[in-house]
Amino acid sequence: MAKFRRNHIQRRGGFQIAWRFIVLIGLIVLGILWVAPRWSSLFLSSANQADSDESLYALRTYLPSSEGEVVHHRFYALSYAEEHELPAWTAYVTKKENIREKRYPRSSYFFEDPKVTTGSARFYDYKGSGYERGHLVPAADMRFDSVAMRETFYMSNMCPMLRPFNNGIWRELEILVRNWAYKADSLYVISGPILEPIMGTIGQSTKISIPSSFFKIILDYGAEPRVIAFIIPHELSEKPLQEYVVSVNEVEKRTGFTFFNEMLTEEEKEHLLFSTDTSLWKWDRKYYDLRVRKWNYE
Repeated sequence: MAKFRRNHIQRRGGFQIAWRFIVLIGLIVLGILWVAPRWSSLFLSSANQADSDESLYALRTYLPSSEGEVVHHRFYALSYAEEHELPAWTAYVTKKENIREKRYPRSSYFFEDPKVTTGSARFYDYKGSGYERGHLVPAADMRFDSVAMRETFYMSNMCPMLRPFNNGIWRELEILVRNWAYKADSLYVISGPILEPIMGTIGQSTKISIPSSFFKIILDYGAEPRVIAFIIPHELSEKPLQEYVVSVNEVEKRTGFTFFNEMLTEEEKEHLLFSTDTSLWKWDRKYYDLRVRKWNYE
C-alpha cells in the first residue's frame, strides 16, 4: 500500500508538472500575440516618422524668406514677428495619410512657445479682447499625432481673429485645403497675416497686432505643379472664396516675403507665381452654403 501511494504521488506530481508546462507555453504564446502587434505598430510608427522627417527636411530647405526668428517645430515651421507678437508665416506639409488619420481629439489648452527666444504671446493676452485665438496651422490637420496636435496650440501659431471670420470663411478654406490634400499626394501650405496696415492691438503687458487680412498659399508640387493663393480681409464675408484668389506674386508684394524662391525653376516661377487659375482646383458649394447660412452667425 505504501508503494502504491508513493507511485500515485509520483504520477500526480508528473501531471502537475506537465500542466504547469502547458500553462507556461500558453502564456508565452499569448504574450507573443499581445506584443507582436505593438512591435508592428512601433515599426510602422518609426517608418511614418521617417516619412514625416523626410517631408520636413524638404520643407525646411524651402522656407519663405523671413525678417524674424525662424522656429522649427516637429511638424511645422514659423517665422515670429516679435514687434507684432504674431507668426509672420507658418509652413507645413499635409498629406493624404495624415488627413485620414484622426486618432487624437482636438486639444483645448494653449501654451507659450518655448522655442521663441524673445517669448511668444500668452494665453491671457487675448482675454476679454473680443478676438479668438485663431490658428494658422489648423488643429484639424494634425489629428494624426499627439505631438502635432499639441504644437498647433502654441501661442506662436495664433493670430487675433474675429469669430465670424475664424468660424466662417477661414474655416471653409481650411476644410477645402484638407479636401485638396486628400486628393493629392501632398500639399505645401503657407499661411500668415497681412500687417500693413493693422486694425489695432490687443493685450495688456504684451501688445498683439490685429491683422487687417490673412493670406494662404497652397502648392501641389506633383507631376504637374499647381498653386493657388488667397488674401482675405479680416471680416465677415458672404463672398465665394474664388473672389479672394490672387497670385503668389501679389502676396509677395503685400507681405514683403518671397515664396518658393529656390524650390522652383525659373520656368516654373514664370508659370506658377503669377497664376490665378481657379479651374485647377475642385470647389465644393456645400461649404460656402454652410458658411453664409450658419457658420458666420454661430
